[in-house]
Amino acid sequence: MLLRFEMGLAAANELNRTGESDELNRQLMDSTKPEAAYFATDHGRRTGYLVFDMVDSAQIPVIAEPLFQRMGATVEFIPVMNADDLQRGLAAAAGG
Repeated sequence: MLLRFEMGLAAANELNRTGESDELNRQLMDSTKPEAAYFATDHGRRTGYLVFDMVDSAQIPVIAEPLFQRMGATVEFIPVMNADDLQRGLAAAAGG
């Protein structure tokens, strides 16, 4: 799964000012255990991209609610696959 989130400007500024952003990021890393995590600016906003294995869709609120409530973030969960998954899927689609 690819988690993409854009942080709300005022909320992120306040979290950075108070030092709470480190704790929130640590909680996010602990709850997702990402295989990759990147942070950048996108559309002029602080943005995070995390690739992780979502075992159960019930994880969505656990992951998203702190981002919504504490960061004022917009959040997207995007199903993604690696090259091996793609090859397996293509083989299955071709009947093999």
